[in-house]
Amino acid sequence: MAQNKVTAGKGRGRPRAYDPQTALQQALGVFWSTGYSGASLDSIATAAGMNRPSLYAAFGDKHALYIKALEQYWEFAAADMQAALADNQLKLCQALMRFYEGQLSIYFSGDGQPRGCFAIGTATTEAVEDPQIRAVLSDRLSRLDADLEARLRRAIASGELKDDVDAGALAVLASSLLHSISIRARAGKSREELTALARNAVGVICGE
Repeated sequence: MAQNKVTAGKGRGRPRAYDPQTALQQALGVFWSTGYSGASLDSIATAAGMNRPSLYAAFGDKHALYIKALEQYWEFAAADMQAALADNQLKLCQALMRFYEGQLSIYFSGDGQPRGCFAIGTATTEAVEDPQIRAVLSDRLSRLDADLEARLRRAIASGELKDDVDAGALAVLASSLLHSISIRARAGKSREELTALARNAVGVICGE
């Protein structure tokens, strides 16, 4: 992403020398690699190409910066998931596989060891003691369950699933599989193994 260029006029002070979204993405990468507790403002500032005062002025303290990074990650990941689930040209099994494969692309997007899901890998640790992180995590997981449940209900309505299927319970099962895939990616399972796991689970969910 190109850096924002702000023309400085008389009395307007110095121009902004960074792009906020790029800086936030760099901060997210630090949190993703080290976890919230392991990240320091110095390491984040270095990665973002900013000094600490500028970083604080732009985003607030480390906690505020982490919350922004967590929300940005969910916005990005959710857009990909929703696109897969909303495609009415796909059968349920195809939509679910696109859903899982899209997230696997994110989990394996780093330069080194697969990082899994940013939220599952970092927020679950902090949520125990941090009510704000817990609230964000709980809200986004509930939204994920709701998106999956809506897709499953459409599958029931179209006859792909039996009428007596509990769409809510099946949605939680489908989202739990995603969390397990994330953890297994961080534990060293290959993308091929995890794709096969998703394919087998989708077969169960779809009654194949």
